[in-house]
Amino acid sequence: MNVKVKEAKNFKDRLIGLMFKKNIKYGMFFKHCRSIHTFFMLDEIDVVATDKNNNIIKTYKRVKPWRILVAPKPTKNIYELPKGTLK
Repeated sequence: MNVKVKEAKNFKDRLIGLMFKKNIKYGMFFKHCRSIHTFFMLDEIDVVATDKNNNIIKTYKRVKPWRILVAPKPTKNIYELPKGTLK
């Protein structure tokens, strides 16, 4: 599945991310990020944690709303993706 991914470059994008969105069709990329929350999200998401070279460290499938996720120590980036993106 191909998914368009937007980079959260400014404070507002990093703060809001995918909150308040239903039927998410795109992903978000958070550089220099090790943890996320899913407060105020209306749908589940898939999450990918990568190191500084974008090697996958850990994947999380169908993370439910109202959760806090802290990725393992070498994580440098987080991708939030629509649910079902990871098989």
